[in-house]
Amino acid sequence: MTDKREVREAREAAQEVLRLLEAVEQTLRGARNWGWFDMFSRGSLISSVVKFGKISKAEEQLRQVQAGMKRLQEELGDINLSVRESLDIGGFQRFMDIAFDNIISDWLTQSRIHESLREVQYVKEEVKRVLELLDRMEKES
Repeated sequence: MTDKREVREAREAAQEVLRLLEAVEQTLRGARNWGWFDMFSRGSLISSVVKFGKISKAEEQLRQVQAGMKRLQEELGDINLSVRESLDIGGFQRFMDIAFDNIISDWLTQSRIHESLREVQYVKEEVKRVLELLDRMEKES
């Protein structure tokens, strides 16, 4: 029989990770939007700087997500469950995109933003599945 307190703690950790992931998703969507503008604005330095400001913010938010995922992993371990904890949007080519602002470098950056969004959405779905499982466990105990 699973301890209700442990299930509740795991639920709280999962809800916090979900909240953090939603913030990252919103920031990445902003970066994506600025990225599209950057691609078609004939090399605007301002749009590149804004886009990379959003990417930097997303990277910081992801560090928070990773800390939250670590806590969630620990809480789930208390009730013999686990969840994938790796999530990374590093590797953006800031210098190349700003210094050699052209459609190719902008396109590569947009591709990385889209990949990151897909990764965030995947982890969000996984955390939602964990929450559903925790709901069932709580009802059964």
